[in-house]
Amino acid sequence: MFLKSFSALLLLTQIALAAPSGELEKRQSIDTSVHCGQWDAITAGQYTLYLDQWGKGNAQSGQSCANFASLSGTTLAWKNNWTWTGGNGVKSYTNINLNANLNKQLSAIKTINAAWTWSQSTSGSIVANIAYDLFTSSSSGGSNQNEIMIWLANFNAGPISAQYNSDGTPKPVASNINLAGHTWNLYFGSNGANNVYSFLLTSGTATSFSGDLNTFLKYLTSSQGLSSSQYLTTVQGGSEATSGTATLTSSKYSVSIA
Repeated sequence: MFLKSFSALLLLTQIALAAPSGELEKRQSIDTSVHCGQWDAITAGQYTLYLDQWGKGNAQSGQSCANFASLSGTTLAWKNNWTWTGGNGVKSYTNINLNANLNKQLSAIKTINAAWTWSQSTSGSIVANIAYDLFTSSSSGGSNQNEIMIWLANFNAGPISAQYNSDGTPKPVASNINLAGHTWNLYFGSNGANNVYSFLLTSGTATSFSGDLNTFLKYLTSSQGLSSSQYLTTVQGGSEATSGTATLTSSKYSVSIA
């Protein structure tokens, strides 16, 4: 009996040692149940899924629900279903928050490698975006001073802007900026608490984005007056939803800071 048990244990150990690390990482146990609470937070690996339905009270009805689907190494799959009716302004920013290697000065960051492959189904017209959201502060872990948004898609929404064209549309402070394999317009304004820099694609959507988010920060520090002594406190990606019904399916999502 002892020999049989020992042999079985040895066999299992050999299988585990022979298996590629990626295969072992795929076996991570994570919470894949659907969460709908206004402030629910679910952690998996180096990420936290935040429901963040901060504008829910301004809607006549609706909610946002989300769940993790899988985690392999540092690559997530996740889904967000939301529906909002009535009221003004953003109702939710359901997002994936990075918890690793933050609170570095911008001058000390080498790369912020990011990949996001997603698709979205909608019912009727919606108002929303799909975007990365970064914040900086004058101190490590301090209060936010600057918000940097990188919009991969714009569905009838609009960026915060201090300048507007004669037809009422937001006016960019810089146009046709080539970063991370795409062309962007940059808008600047304030939300009352932070300076807000918003990069919007000049056309189309980026449903399969892969690039270095640090190139956007470097552009701002070299061309738009953002101080490189600021600290990066937050890196998130998700959908700001205002009205309508949609399902965002992210088949691949990863972010890492070096």
